[in-house]
Amino acid sequence: MTSSERANPMHKAGTAGPGLSSAMVLLLATACGLSVANIYFAQPLLDAMARDFGIAPAAIGMVVTFTQIGYAFGLILIVPLGDLWDRRRLITGQIALTAIGLVVVGTASHAAVLLAGLVLVGVLAVVVQILVAFAATLAAPDGRGRAIGTVTSGVVGGILLARFASGALADIGGWRTVYLVSAGLMLAMAVLLWCVLPRGPRATMAGSSYRSLLRSTAVLFAQEPILRERALFAFLIFADLNVFWTSIVLPLSAPPFSLSHTTIGLLGVAGFAGALGARNAGRLADLGWAQRTTGLSLMLMLAAWAAIASLHASLWFVVAGVIMLDLGLQAVHVTSQSLIVAARPDAASRLVGGYMVFYSIGSAAGGIAATMVYAVAGWSGVCMLGSGISAAALLVWVINASRMQQAAGCALTPSPPR
Repeated sequence: MTSSERANPMHKAGTAGPGLSSAMVLLLATACGLSVANIYFAQPLLDAMARDFGIAPAAIGMVVTFTQIGYAFGLILIVPLGDLWDRRRLITGQIALTAIGLVVVGTASHAAVLLAGLVLVGVLAVVVQILVAFAATLAAPDGRGRAIGTVTSGVVGGILLARFASGALADIGGWRTVYLVSAGLMLAMAVLLWCVLPRGPRATMAGSSYRSLLRSTAVLFAQEPILRERALFAFLIFADLNVFWTSIVLPLSAPPFSLSHTTIGLLGVAGFAGALGARNAGRLADLGWAQRTTGLSLMLMLAAWAAIASLHASLWFVVAGVIMLDLGLQAVHVTSQSLIVAARPDAASRLVGGYMVFYSIGSAAGGIAATMVYAVAGWSGVCMLGSGISAAALLVWVINASRMQQAAGCALTPSPPR
């Protein structure tokens, strides 16, 4: 055993990149899963929250929207700090503060307090993106996509299992139990990460002002075409996903289904296939197949809505649709992050934060649009909305792919003799 192996006890588990062991990647994925789950707990609980606080069913989607609004502000104001401050302190501090926000939500006695707590939880949940950037900067260049894919699989698992866990805990002790249990888990994770996280490389903008940091994030959108392209994909695919997950609890909890929160949450377990696909998508990105993977995945998301629309024929069609929808989305999401970080590794936190702003905006738009459409047009209207968004994302990919082919053709055409 070398001296470096003795200095890092986690090295023995295998290494994903310089200074990034497989055990560390797994820990980062777990932290991501626990953190991101906090902004998705509410989706299977919307009807219970509506009854508890006297909120109309058509307006209950604002619970999800407020969380996503908080997340968007966190992406803009907090995530770029990963390129300015020590990421170890930033990560553990956010997770500890998240525990406080969860206690506020779990003990809220008024709708305004509930929404304020959810905004705070949403703001702090952006620690997920700092964890992803942390993994990306520590990993070797030829293994960056694989590392991002593995950590992102934790995000996917957290999103999907959050729905099942929240439903099960709500059936046992009410919806408030969900947030109080999560608060305890987040506090324990903060202590663990403080003890084992490496300090990582020096922040690329250390010594700069906060204002210049935020300004440079905006400049990156002007400088990097791949960031603009992938940000648009993020908006569309996450709006698509939240159209489904925000509205599915409404028909399934009503007659003729009348399913419990636990049963509805099991759909999240079916979608866990997306988490398994995330790591493979990262490998494909490392091999240079990111664009092809994106196109095929968007086609899969569009096809998923044909199955989802068959809700009243059989729930098994919905299960198949969930798997297709989540698998396609996560493949696009992982390849997007791999591409933008590869473009400017020195600005990983700012790139990921800027990209994820559009994820948050799309999620909020999809959530509120789904409940409004359901109130007017029912489940068939929701399916038309979701399939329309999927088709729009696929059209964007076709246009971008055509432009890339034309650019490649021009580059291969010899210049005429002078």
